[in-house]
Amino acid sequence: MPEAGAPRAESADEHRISLHLVSDATGETLNAIARASVAQFQHTHVVYHRWNLIRTRLHLHRVLQGIEADPGPVLSSVIDQKLRSALDLACKQLQLQVVNVLDPVLTMLQETLGEAVQGRPGIQYVLDDDYYKRIDAMHYVLAHDDGQAVAGLREADVVLVGVSRASKTPTSFYLANRGVKAANVPLVPGVPVAPELLSLRRPVVGLTIDPRTLIEIRRHRLRALTPGGTMGGIKEDDNIYVDPEAVRDEVVWARRLCARNGWPVIDVSRRSIEETSAAVIELAEAWNLRHAAAPAR
Repeated sequence: MPEAGAPRAESADEHRISLHLVSDATGETLNAIARASVAQFQHTHVVYHRWNLIRTRLHLHRVLQGIEADPGPVLSSVIDQKLRSALDLACKQLQLQVVNVLDPVLTMLQETLGEAVQGRPGIQYVLDDDYYKRIDAMHYVLAHDDGQAVAGLREADVVLVGVSRASKTPTSFYLANRGVKAANVPLVPGVPVAPELLSLRRPVVGLTIDPRTLIEIRRHRLRALTPGGTMGGIKEDDNIYVDPEAVRDEVVWARRLCARNGWPVIDVSRRSIEETSAAVIELAEAWNLRHAAAPAR
């Protein structure tokens, strides 16, 4: 089924295109490639049409009807040669460009490995060890979110710490989707840090954020949870949770706590969850390398 991008006002100098993403699996690969590529163009408004699980001629027929109704370039990750040929021919007749995004990589690997491509759609989504590792990681995150079950921190691949609303939970869930068991523990001024965390022999990474950005995030959260801008009867402007001076002190305190314990810190103020997660994985791998090389005590 096609899915258009969220509508928004277009400027006079903006170029609008429809981009069709045709996949025989979940479409995640095409979504990632399209997002990364489109982000490089400032004055283009792209309306996405996502066509997933396209594995039969009937499926492809509906896709071609959609492309003809709203013409635009096509990105494809379809493996089946007959479906690919039909898609290529139809796009040629409509004078539309089609790019099979897997071709360069498959060709390179085929030449390097000397092995023919299997040509099976969705083969990367088999129920293998990696799949079950991601499931286990997701269960772990659910059980160890927001400081829960601190006794189980020693089973974590990485532990995230930081003040409230510093993206600990969404980062933990993104890491779980990568098969990483990530626990997260909030740092709250005046509340003692759990002894289990201080003595932990696992990588711990602090997440920090610009106080002004943090205040806006917290204000938005308060308004969503408490209509009228109150929380527990306290007006938003009087709430220490969003008081500028208190928030600045809280962020500084958390950074100093991380420094005292030798926990590296990532500033998430201008990072996406994906970028933060990549940095966390890099720091965790560096920690593991250092401690694998260190002599056992």
